[in-house]
Amino acid sequence: MSEIRVNNLSNESLSGGPTISGITTFSSPYSFTPPVGDTASRPQSCPPGSLRFNTDSAKLEYYRGDTIGWVEVEATNDELGGGTGSNEGLGTRAVYAGGGIFPAFVNEIKFLTVSTMGDSQDFGDMGYSGQFMSSGHVSSRSRATFSGGYTPIGRKNHIEFVTIASTGNATDFGDMTRNGEHQAGGSNGIRGILGGGYNGSSYENVIDYITIAQTGNAVDFGDLDGVGNHNGNAVCNSTRMVMRFGSLDTMEYITMTTTGNTQDFGTLDVNPQHSFASGDSSTRGVFAGGNGPINTIAFITTATLGNSQDFGDLSQARAHGGGTSSPTRAVFIGGRLHPAATEVNTIDKIEISTTGNAIDFGDTETARTSAACASNGHGGL
Repeated sequence: MSEIRVNNLSNESLSGGPTISGITTFSSPYSFTPPVGDTASRPQSCPPGSLRFNTDSAKLEYYRGDTIGWVEVEATNDELGGGTGSNEGLGTRAVYAGGGIFPAFVNEIKFLTVSTMGDSQDFGDMGYSGQFMSSGHVSSRSRATFSGGYTPIGRKNHIEFVTIASTGNATDFGDMTRNGEHQAGGSNGIRGILGGGYNGSSYENVIDYITIAQTGNAVDFGDLDGVGNHNGNAVCNSTRMVMRFGSLDTMEYITMTTTGNTQDFGTLDVNPQHSFASGDSSTRGVFAGGNGPINTIAFITTATLGNSQDFGDLSQARAHGGGTSSPTRAVFIGGRLHPAATEVNTIDKIEISTTGNAIDFGDTETARTSAACASNGHGGL
């Protein structure tokens, strides 16, 4: 016979329902279900430590107080170390590949541990030198892919991949359906999506997809609903990818498990510019910097259609930076100062669930612009 001794009764909003106090043990071989709801129905001003399941992100989250709010529970089984210095710590691994040191192209791949702070380290090399590859994070918990780009011999349709947990050179994956640069890239860990871009003579409105666990050529997904453009970037949760292009203030989205054309998401209200970086958690997407250069950071709630809001500022105004993230932190890597076309080695970080200005994370080994970034812990996973 089971016995429950109850000190107080209250529901999620503290107005009724059970609260079990003291040392409590659940010994059932089955399961218990915490409160369930989408992002929009999150309660506010809960006791710190309150637990719920978010149906938008499909993840558990807990309340860290009124200042920080709801934060998803991070899994640790895919945390990586293996570096030296600050990168010895465990956490999500970010990798970034290619880029430019004007007027040269590079093929280097570097990595860093997002949950720590410090400089990047060597990972390996790509099979070709190039910049302006897919912008975003086309990756799973085990693989990162890098697609297309502008090279010394023109635009490519090539796709390469690395195994994030190891270090070493990239391997051939397959080809996109077209040659191009500046595709907006995103993923849900199963599919990688490549939208838009520039083929050397015109802007593309094509959207491709790949299955990240299987090598092979990309397949047609659909088309952008708006005007095709370059300098694309994207943010994701586990179901939705939101894309931005060029200096356009419009955002478009797709549901990654389907195929078809994009739909309107909303407007970027904060100083829209091209050549920006992005990062995401399971609930928020952030866009940082841009041509000018500017230092603005804007954010959206990925599951909710609508316009962006101001987040804060980068530590240094710049364009053509790379960006990726862990479940809670975004990093913005390198970039270029305009109009001087001077590359920088700055790495900034922000905590995605808050707002405020970015702070210094560390430095890239060499100053570079337009590298392709990915991680094994971004918001789409």
